[in-house]
Amino acid sequence: MASLQESLSRFKKQQEKCQSTLTSIAAKAGSSKATSSKSLPSHTSSLANAKAPATPVKFSNDTERLQHINSIRKAPVGAQIKRVIDLLFETREAFTPEQINEACYVDVNANKAVFDSLRNNPKVSYDGKRFSYKSKHALKDKSQLLVLVRKFPEGIAVIDLKDSYPTVMEDLQSLKASGQIWLLSNFDSQEDIAYPNDPRAVIKVDDDLKQLFRGIELPRDMLDIDLQKNGMKPATNTAKRRAMAQVHGIAPKPKTKKKKHEISKRTKLTNAHLPELFQNLNVPGS
Repeated sequence: MASLQESLSRFKKQQEKCQSTLTSIAAKAGSSKATSSKSLPSHTSSLANAKAPATPVKFSNDTERLQHINSIRKAPVGAQIKRVIDLLFETREAFTPEQINEACYVDVNANKAVFDSLRNNPKVSYDGKRFSYKSKHALKDKSQLLVLVRKFPEGIAVIDLKDSYPTVMEDLQSLKASGQIWLLSNFDSQEDIAYPNDPRAVIKVDDDLKQLFRGIELPRDMLDIDLQKNGMKPATNTAKRRAMAQVHGIAPKPKTKKKKHEISKRTKLTNAHLPELFQNLNVPGS
């Protein structure tokens, strides 16, 4: 760490020396041009002054940018690829290698590993000159999104649509609000599925499923339904059991009344300060 600080301090001193040298050279050049302009015609001297630099160049202003570029180009290949893909995804434009270098400082032409990995990446399209982002479904707007969803009556995963274009999620919510599609959650994968809400969409049901549905016999008595809801089956048919009871004149069992507990002398009284509550005590022998 100390050696690095010493190197930086020496570098700054060298810059200061270069700055002072450039300043003195510019001052001498200005004085010599001023003396020579007296002997030259007026239009020649004005042309010379127009070509003279306004301010001297400062080398230290570009140091941080150069260090940043150097750190990017020395980064692993995966980090550079991610930087380029993020650029392509956010802009959705096609870039030449030179334009990529200017935009995110990744020199694709100078690094063969980066170039090959970028060209073979499934999220990148390369036409021989330019790189662009490649989504799973080539969509541009809400109308194309609706056409695609209607092609999948069995549903299409939203995760496959997220990277189609920047505002695709807002368009999905808009189509849902207008009643043109359904967005339902899949309990297995906890992901949303987009379904078309189109009366023209033909939904085919297997014949086996139809027969299975029609072959289910629903119970006619609510008691059986309550038992089946709890996962239990009645021992006998409830309707037959009640019909037989009516034929034989068997009355249903009466409900037993709960015995009313009266307050006796043995009852522990905790509210003795309220005597009006205990006026009707059933005290034996009283």
